[in-house]
Amino acid sequence: MSVDSRTLGWLTRALTHEMSAVQQYLAQSVLARLWGDIALAEKLRHEAAEEMEHAERLMERLIQLGVAPSATNLAPVRLGRSRDVLLAVDRALEVDAVRLYQDALAHAQRMHDTDTAALLESILHEEIAHVNEIDDMKMEQTNHD
Repeated sequence: MSVDSRTLGWLTRALTHEMSAVQQYLAQSVLARLWGDIALAEKLRHEAAEEMEHAERLMERLIQLGVAPSATNLAPVRLGRSRDVLLAVDRALEVDAVRLYQDALAHAQRMHDTDTAALLESILHEEIAHVNEIDDMKMEQTNHD
């Protein structure tokens, strides 16, 4: 099967992003737990699981295309000294994901790769939902202060 190298590049970038997100959310979950903020720790752990599911779906697509998945050069974990800083860092991570998936989706559509496009579009919608969830958490925090 002949696969567009740029499509593989987008899928690999997306996989690297997702694995970086898993690492960040898990580390932040540990930090929140150490702060005693169990609700935030559980939310961050749940986010890590969702990002892992995205990574699994991307890996499956890469394998279907005959390529061994390989996430490289994971982004460093960004922590923070407060819940607000964590949420700001995570929002930036999710906004980056939205941009990545928008660009990757546009490429897949140009290439008429409907299977990859469907995968990317599905994950894109989930990443947009993540941004909205973070915004809601920030609003809830503001309303409690």
